[in-house]
Amino acid sequence: MNTTDGVLDRAKMTAQRKVQSTIPVQQQVRAAHLMDRAKRRLGMSEQLVFSETPIPDAADVPLTELDVSNPFLFRQGKWHSYFRRLRDEAPVHYLADSPFGPFWSITRYEDIRAVDLDPDVFSAEPRIILGHAPINVEMFIAMDPPKHDVQRKAVQGVVAPRNLKEMESLIRERVQEVLDGLPTDRPFDWVERVSKEITARMLATLLDFPYEERHKLPYWSDAISGTAEATGGTTDQDLFYTAIGDLARSFMALWHDKAARRERGETGFDLITLMQSSEDIKDLIHRPLEFLGNLTLLIVGGNDTTRNSMSGSVLALHQNPDQLEKLKANPSLIPNMVSETIRWQTPLAYMRRVAKQDVHFGGQFIRKGDKVVMWYASGNRDERQFEDPDAFVIDRPNARNHMSFGFGVHRCMGNRLAEMQLRILWEEILARFDRIEVIGEPTYVQSNFVKGYESMTVQVTPKAQ
Repeated sequence: MNTTDGVLDRAKMTAQRKVQSTIPVQQQVRAAHLMDRAKRRLGMSEQLVFSETPIPDAADVPLTELDVSNPFLFRQGKWHSYFRRLRDEAPVHYLADSPFGPFWSITRYEDIRAVDLDPDVFSAEPRIILGHAPINVEMFIAMDPPKHDVQRKAVQGVVAPRNLKEMESLIRERVQEVLDGLPTDRPFDWVERVSKEITARMLATLLDFPYEERHKLPYWSDAISGTAEATGGTTDQDLFYTAIGDLARSFMALWHDKAARRERGETGFDLITLMQSSEDIKDLIHRPLEFLGNLTLLIVGGNDTTRNSMSGSVLALHQNPDQLEKLKANPSLIPNMVSETIRWQTPLAYMRRVAKQDVHFGGQFIRKGDKVVMWYASGNRDERQFEDPDAFVIDRPNARNHMSFGFGVHRCMGNRLAEMQLRILWEEILARFDRIEVIGEPTYVQSNFVKGYESMTVQVTPKAQ
């Protein structure tokens, strides 16, 4: 088994820390891009290239060769049978050879929960994806306590209950604007017109990002999280560097603008202001790759969960018209329907950990340095936890026990905000539309990490006046 992955990653991080405080982040991104291009020209860079071919049935693959990191597994709808076989036959499963290196898959609900709640044994550092990004930025979701706790505490106030209550009217106003602008006489792409648009508006608000430039936020999120080396995605290296360079320039400028406004006595309760107000991370601007990493985390985290659950809820209710009728008859079920959607969709399929020590777990021996992947998408369909788990049941009694937000110190900071946005969306949908018909099959994202939608054509039917 390969135990060097974590050691080498940490060595790279240490070297980067020594230089990042003295070199502007834009120059670091440009230098990394030039180096990468030079390696590619010289044939020194082994880039992953994924070509889609039909995935065999799970029953036809030797158990030791079942690879759930295949970025086409979700797109081709084979993930149900692959994870079901692992849960039944090898709930702690070792794959010796994959494009992302060897790794363990944890697929049962209780086992995933145990790993997630044990940061002393299973480390989130140096990253939470199976592969690696072209630049090793640092983000608090990929840090262990106590450093993780300090950085998370600095920004979690923006989604505190009191602040969420104050934000509710703004969220509702923006959802209403989007829904009122939808065509009712022709089909349109729900992902582009609704899910991405609402998400972009909320991210711009949370970050106090220029509202007229809000569409850059989901674009950057998709480009940065979608490289082949990271998640099996389609983003090429040049696009990745362009996106992360643009993000760096924009947020460095925003940071300095917010600092100047604070000196003039202007206040705010956005994420940038909260960072600047924290004694522990007010100097984050002088740790550029850490600054960039945490901004990337907030954008990607705020984008994927809400956006793909918005699309997933429409698809689930289209496929289950009896559940839509149940919801229309009893709108008080909306909050539970939101939880069921997040369980059923599982917008982020997994989180990765690295074993800090040799450990016996689930009848297997996991060595120090081994990659351990908690497959939330599998845990949310575990028959041991959820009755008839593949069904979409809006009044499921234990829907809130889903694991899409994780557990323990790394539980999703914005979970309540995501739930609020989905709740408000469906309150406003039910007030306007009798039904939303999905036309044809949605187009799914190519990724082993983001379980989401590229496009989904729909047509809405307004309620009779």
